[in-house]
Amino acid sequence: MGQTIRFGVSLDSDLLEKFDALCDERCYQTRSEAIRDLIRNTLVQQEWEDTGRDIAGTLTLVFDHHKSDLQQKLTEIQHDEHDLIITTLHVHLDHDNCLEVLVLKGAAERVRSLAQRLTSTRGVKHGKLSLTTTGQDLA
Repeated sequence: MGQTIRFGVSLDSDLLEKFDALCDERCYQTRSEAIRDLIRNTLVQQEWEDTGRDIAGTLTLVFDHHKSDLQQKLTEIQHDEHDLIITTLHVHLDHDNCLEVLVLKGAAERVRSLAQRLTSTRGVKHGKLSLTTTGQDLA
């Protein structure tokens, strides 16, 4: 971890007021903590754009398990990309609906492609990919 550097930031008073309200809402103790998080979030988003870089994330799927062959199709797709999947969690939401969460890690392009294949499978009611960083290059 590098040396802490102090620097000044000039902001319009209206913008600063909104920023302070955001800091309060999100329970930041200081403006510096909030600014660090904003910078990290931007750097993480930049990682996602580097298609060859390793990223991590979760894919959440909701589907009707009574849909003919759907579970088998989802499993086949997952087996095709097994090296990207760290673990899965399968939950029965009710008599008809299941929730599946996949924890993923690998090259950004491959992770996105796997998520797209799974969420676009006929019978999947909803799918959401939430990306994050492996944390290797963040301070």
